[in-house]
Amino acid sequence: MTKIDIFSGFLGAGKTTLIKKLIAEAYQGEKLVLIENEFGDIAIDGGFLQDAGVEITEMNSGCICCSLVGDFAEALKKVIMQYHPDRILIEPSGVGKLSDVIRAVQNLHMDDIVLNSFTTVADANKCKMYMKNFGEFYNDQVEHANAIILSRTSGLAQDKLDTCIKLLREHNEKAEIIIAPWEELSGQQILEAMEHTNTLEKELQELAEEHHHEHECCCHDHHHEHDHSCHDHHDHECCCHDHHHDHDHGHDHTHHDHHHADEIFGSWGMETAHKFTKEEIEAALAVLSNEKTYGTVLRAKGIVAAADGSWIHFDYVPEETNVRTGSAAVMGRLCVIGSKLNEKAIQKLFG
Repeated sequence: MTKIDIFSGFLGAGKTTLIKKLIAEAYQGEKLVLIENEFGDIAIDGGFLQDAGVEITEMNSGCICCSLVGDFAEALKKVIMQYHPDRILIEPSGVGKLSDVIRAVQNLHMDDIVLNSFTTVADANKCKMYMKNFGEFYNDQVEHANAIILSRTSGLAQDKLDTCIKLLREHNEKAEIIIAPWEELSGQQILEAMEHTNTLEKELQELAEEHHHEHECCCHDHHHEHDHSCHDHHDHECCCHDHHHDHDHGHDHTHHDHHHADEIFGSWGMETAHKFTKEEIEAALAVLSNEKTYGTVLRAKGIVAAADGSWIHFDYVPEETNVRTGSAAVMGRLCVIGSKLNEKAIQKLFG
């Protein structure tokens, strides 16, 4: 079975740089083929990618969306039959529509290929301008992506980053968004986001399962079949049901479990690009024990960007907190589990 990864992105967003990083750090040991298409007559990127041992098929007759019916489909079939690759990386022209490329792959109706991911690279500095001036093409790339990877976020003003994410969310509520500078992330972290193997929902579920196991002695014979939760790379915990999606700050998820009126566990999670100081996180955790305001908080954890450019990791249980500096994440995430949580108050606390 051949996986197909599509890398969309407007002109100069950084698609080729991203592909090189993934080849070096995430695709090792796989037989790869890159199909790329340059807008114009002369291919520029093929040479230095070839140095990485990737087979190149270049189509220079025009943008990929103009030659989908003929050349593209034929080239893709030829590549699969000739090389039998583990993975095909498709890098369309920056002015191509992602929806056209996805449709072209789907229309091949080949049993031995799977459309694995469709990623859009977006320059965080130019998001607003491109959306305004080239909406038809730019918005198509955003709307059809299952992951949006921001480039040039290092040193970007917080308000500009927030505006960019807000605009992207208006066109795509579900895609994973990566905000961390690429040099702070491993290729494997980026690939996990592209393939949706490390999402907020999965983190909430893992947090729920950890909490459930840790407190089995309190659960008696009650069973919670659809627990959702959260983790911080390797740690896990939590408990809940039902999905509600709000988008005030990013991608918020609320879950409730109503099996028994006297035993309600819920979890709240939020993705955020906001930069915090260690003192702000410590102050927020210090007041979480206020049940009247926030409900009964049993567990909280998260990874968020810090104002000084580092990343803050934190854990909370009643009467015990741990705030430390740690590795980067693709996006800031916070998770809280407890009983009768006041989600709005918690969101405001970390807003």
